[in-house]
Amino acid sequence: MGTQRETVVLVHGLYVHGLWMKLLEYWLEEAGYRTLNYSYPSMTHSPAENAEELQALLEPLTTSTVHFLAHSMGGLVVRYLFHRYPQQRPGRIVTLGTPHQGSYAARVMHDSGLGLFVGRGLEGGLMGDAPPWVASHQLGSVAGTLNVGFGLLLPGMPAPADGLIAVVETQLLGMSDHICLPVSHMQMLVDPTTITQACTFFATGRFRHPHSARSEDGMVNSR
Repeated sequence: MGTQRETVVLVHGLYVHGLWMKLLEYWLEEAGYRTLNYSYPSMTHSPAENAEELQALLEPLTTSTVHFLAHSMGGLVVRYLFHRYPQQRPGRIVTLGTPHQGSYAARVMHDSGLGLFVGRGLEGGLMGDAPPWVASHQLGSVAGTLNVGFGLLLPGMPAPADGLIAVVETQLLGMSDHICLPVSHMQMLVDPTTITQACTFFATGRFRHPHSARSEDGMVNSR
């Protein structure tokens, strides 16, 4: 029974550590999933290099289904993982506040000569140059709309935003679903609605849109 349980791999974002994903990890285990909480050097290694290490950690897993729950830059690490190692086990991917289109905040810091504070995350990721999503696995993207955070200090930040990442930056060509939640960028890590939506996507390949409307391009948008 134990080896048949599905695994969710948690991948944190820039500046932080796997400890920041601990509450999400606890909730996932309460929901019946096995977990692997991947902690990596987000400043000193590039997203591509961290994807290489992640692949090495995945190889010994005994579960046949492996999902991914990635916050912020962690979603870019997962994109590199699937780009370089496309033969992953069945599973689905949920990204939380990931700047799939690149980060306005990171661009401002780079153009202002402050790229040092973003580190090697600028290499093939935060500037909008991560690999395209061509994997057969379903990917769902969660965006926040509570604009509280560092982004308020940056003039011209596209709205709506989660305080650091704009909603438009979380869109990704090839994603299966997208939903906006009234949370800030870091609040996603402690918000029960976020994990409920993630588990729904892992189970069905869609988020739960209680009041939804279908846009012209067929994407379901939360209202």
